[in-house]
Amino acid sequence: MPGHREPRRRSPPLPAPRGPLSGEAIDALRGAPDHRAHAVGDADPFGDDLQLALYVLYELHYQGFAGVDEEHEWNPALLGLRRALEEPFLAALRAGARTDGVVDTALAGLLVEPVGDDGHGVSHFLHDDGELWQLREYAALRSLYHLKEADPHAWVIPRLYGRAKAAMVAVEFDEFGAGREADIHARLYADLMTDLSLETAYGHYLDAAPADALATVNLMSLFGLHRSLRGALVGHFAAVEVTSSPGSRRLAAALKRVGAGPAAQRFYDEHVEADAVHEQVVRRDVIGGLLADEPHLEPDIAFGIEATGFLEDRLAARLLTAWRGNSTALRGPLD
Repeated sequence: MPGHREPRRRSPPLPAPRGPLSGEAIDALRGAPDHRAHAVGDADPFGDDLQLALYVLYELHYQGFAGVDEEHEWNPALLGLRRALEEPFLAALRAGARTDGVVDTALAGLLVEPVGDDGHGVSHFLHDDGELWQLREYAALRSLYHLKEADPHAWVIPRLYGRAKAAMVAVEFDEFGAGREADIHARLYADLMTDLSLETAYGHYLDAAPADALATVNLMSLFGLHRSLRGALVGHFAAVEVTSSPGSRRLAAALKRVGAGPAAQRFYDEHVEADAVHEQVVRRDVIGGLLADEPHLEPDIAFGIEATGFLEDRLAARLLTAWRGNSTALRGPLD
């Protein structure tokens, strides 16, 4: 295993604000949050300002931020601000992620390869034409999730029972290295970043990440932190596991083609095999068990699947538009 320092050994610094909402959230974390009413107004629910504000508030439940009081995690004023930001985000997701509420229909859509303007998605582009700098950008953006891989999904475990719970824990066990620290997927991703000469510190690339990337991470936190959205989180989990294996195969090949090191390839190679098995467990036992126990959650599961695809499509459009124009997809320089 490549040598590196633990990415989560310390909390990251607070990011730079991107507007009044994120400015309010960041200022509140630096000081004493007040209980005034929070007006989101006409802020873009998928825009930089709202998404960054949500991201920093959600991070209080993960690693926190350097210099920020850990008691802020459950501060009523901050929870009120978070709720005010979540409402337009969730409403926009429900409007954009069209679903008939049937899980089989949503799952069937996952078996159709994602397409872009020329019939190819991000992993196709990187496999066929991606250059090293584009793969590095992609790895930096995905680090916002992969350095805490599977953590948001763990929140659903105490909200499940029976067959669904047992199957969910079995899959999560693999994600967390099956009892082996060196095989924890978040650590494997840090090794990938090392091979790509990227900074492995947790949250390092937050300022560089556009809103479309933040939204894909915020979605997991939104679903995970609300028991009422447990079905949607299971749907998100299913979407990730069902689509992971073929995309990971292409990304592993892309990394090999550009000469990335073995640790970079290993992360995706691991997901090719593991997620092919996980897909069946998730479909049969996690979703199947949940529907057997709580059939009224079927529309929520379908929504979680469709919302995941909706946000991934938005991110793919940004990445592919930038890369095809030979420009960065980031908000600032990578290095």
